[in-house]
Amino acid sequence: MKEQKEDIFEPAIPIVPQGWDVLPFDQTADVVSDKSKRVKQRDYLPSGKLAVIDQGQDFIGGYTDDEGMAFEGELPVILFGDHTRSIKYVDRPFAVGADGVKILKPAVGFDPKYFYYLLRSLQIPSRGYSRHFQFLRKFHFPRAPEDQQKRIVAEIEKQFSRLDEAIANLKRVKANLKRYKAAVLKAAVEGRLVETEAELALREGRSYETGEQLLQRILETRRSQWQGKGKYKEPAAPDTTDLPELPEGWAWATIEQLTTEMMNGYGKRSQTAGKPHIVLRLADIVNGEISFQDVRRINCTEDEVHKYALGENDLLILRVNGSPDLVGRFVLARQTPETSLFCDHFIRARCTSSDLAVWLRAYTDVDRFRRYIDLNKVSSAGQNTINQGALCPFAVPVPPVEEQLRIAAEVDRRLSLVREVEIQVDANSRRSDRLRQTILAGAFSGRLLRDGGFGERANSASRG
Repeated sequence: MKEQKEDIFEPAIPIVPQGWDVLPFDQTADVVSDKSKRVKQRDYLPSGKLAVIDQGQDFIGGYTDDEGMAFEGELPVILFGDHTRSIKYVDRPFAVGADGVKILKPAVGFDPKYFYYLLRSLQIPSRGYSRHFQFLRKFHFPRAPEDQQKRIVAEIEKQFSRLDEAIANLKRVKANLKRYKAAVLKAAVEGRLVETEAELALREGRSYETGEQLLQRILETRRSQWQGKGKYKEPAAPDTTDLPELPEGWAWATIEQLTTEMMNGYGKRSQTAGKPHIVLRLADIVNGEISFQDVRRINCTEDEVHKYALGENDLLILRVNGSPDLVGRFVLARQTPETSLFCDHFIRARCTSSDLAVWLRAYTDVDRFRRYIDLNKVSSAGQNTINQGALCPFAVPVPPVEEQLRIAAEVDRRLSLVREVEIQVDANSRRSDRLRQTILAGAFSGRLLRDGGFGERANSASRG
């Protein structure tokens, strides 16, 4: 049997002010038993008599009505997520959720809140879904005199309250941006964002190609380009029974009608045959665009490259994702720096023109499509999946080509301004996170009390 390599991690022993102690983990806290009373995740309720607290990122994972599952030990306690590294201060009755939770009771001489913030200050390495308690046990913990511990906690919470206010402001800005984006897209797909082609043609006294005529041209191209096996089968027209009325000159079409091909991606993770090529993963989709900053290369044969190579203006659809908000998202493939394939977490869709691909990409961000994905996705083991069969019959409004171009340009103009603001908001959010760690690091080195805190920096967290 192959020996497993030891994960070497030796954190430095902290340097502390005179009068403080530095203690190993075993002298700072006891690991308290939950007496095997754990609520399984499948038994969580959306509301109930008793909060279930687990190692998830949300403070409360769910609820239970079984009060006999309540943790019986003395409160407060600190919960450490062995897999997730989450740290939670619990001072109310609760039930322990699922596996992977370590319940810690601070030793005599440690204020519970002081110990909680001390744990949050630690730089515990991430090892994915491996166990992390082994790393926590290797740290040494600075213990300030008890009167100073209370002052340190008060100063941390004063600074954090300022940061929390700044973060709340940033979240409000992001929520407003999200509402504005939704309003722009809604106006775009309802024909209210720019003057319609029908209105322009009437004013200018000319004819134009309607959405219905465009659809017929797309279907003719689709038929002529058919290279599949067997006899060509016409895609079914959409069921328009419950669909809203469209602007003059627009038409309804299914995603199947608008695409010439839909195909799942490359399933291999490694092989010796072939030459190395980029195979795009979910991690390569950043803010709705393909990023080539940290790509993976896999050996692929010439036939595989021919089959799975991504072309300019192809659409990548996120077929599977842990986030219900990301599954079913469409990503437009712009120019690629080199031949790139796509993994089987994606579906590739091809349209008869780049204009149509841009339109379809934009439409699939609207609320109507996202609600459809939410109703038709399949969720299992924390993953959400959408398949080609569910996507194909979805009906999309098709404006005339010239109107599509004007809409796309106006949407891009408005949303580019939004993206600039979002970049600033995200930068300030990251700055706030860094400042929170700076405050904690200062607290347990003695600098927070000595220097009078970091108030000015906390106040500036929401400023650009």
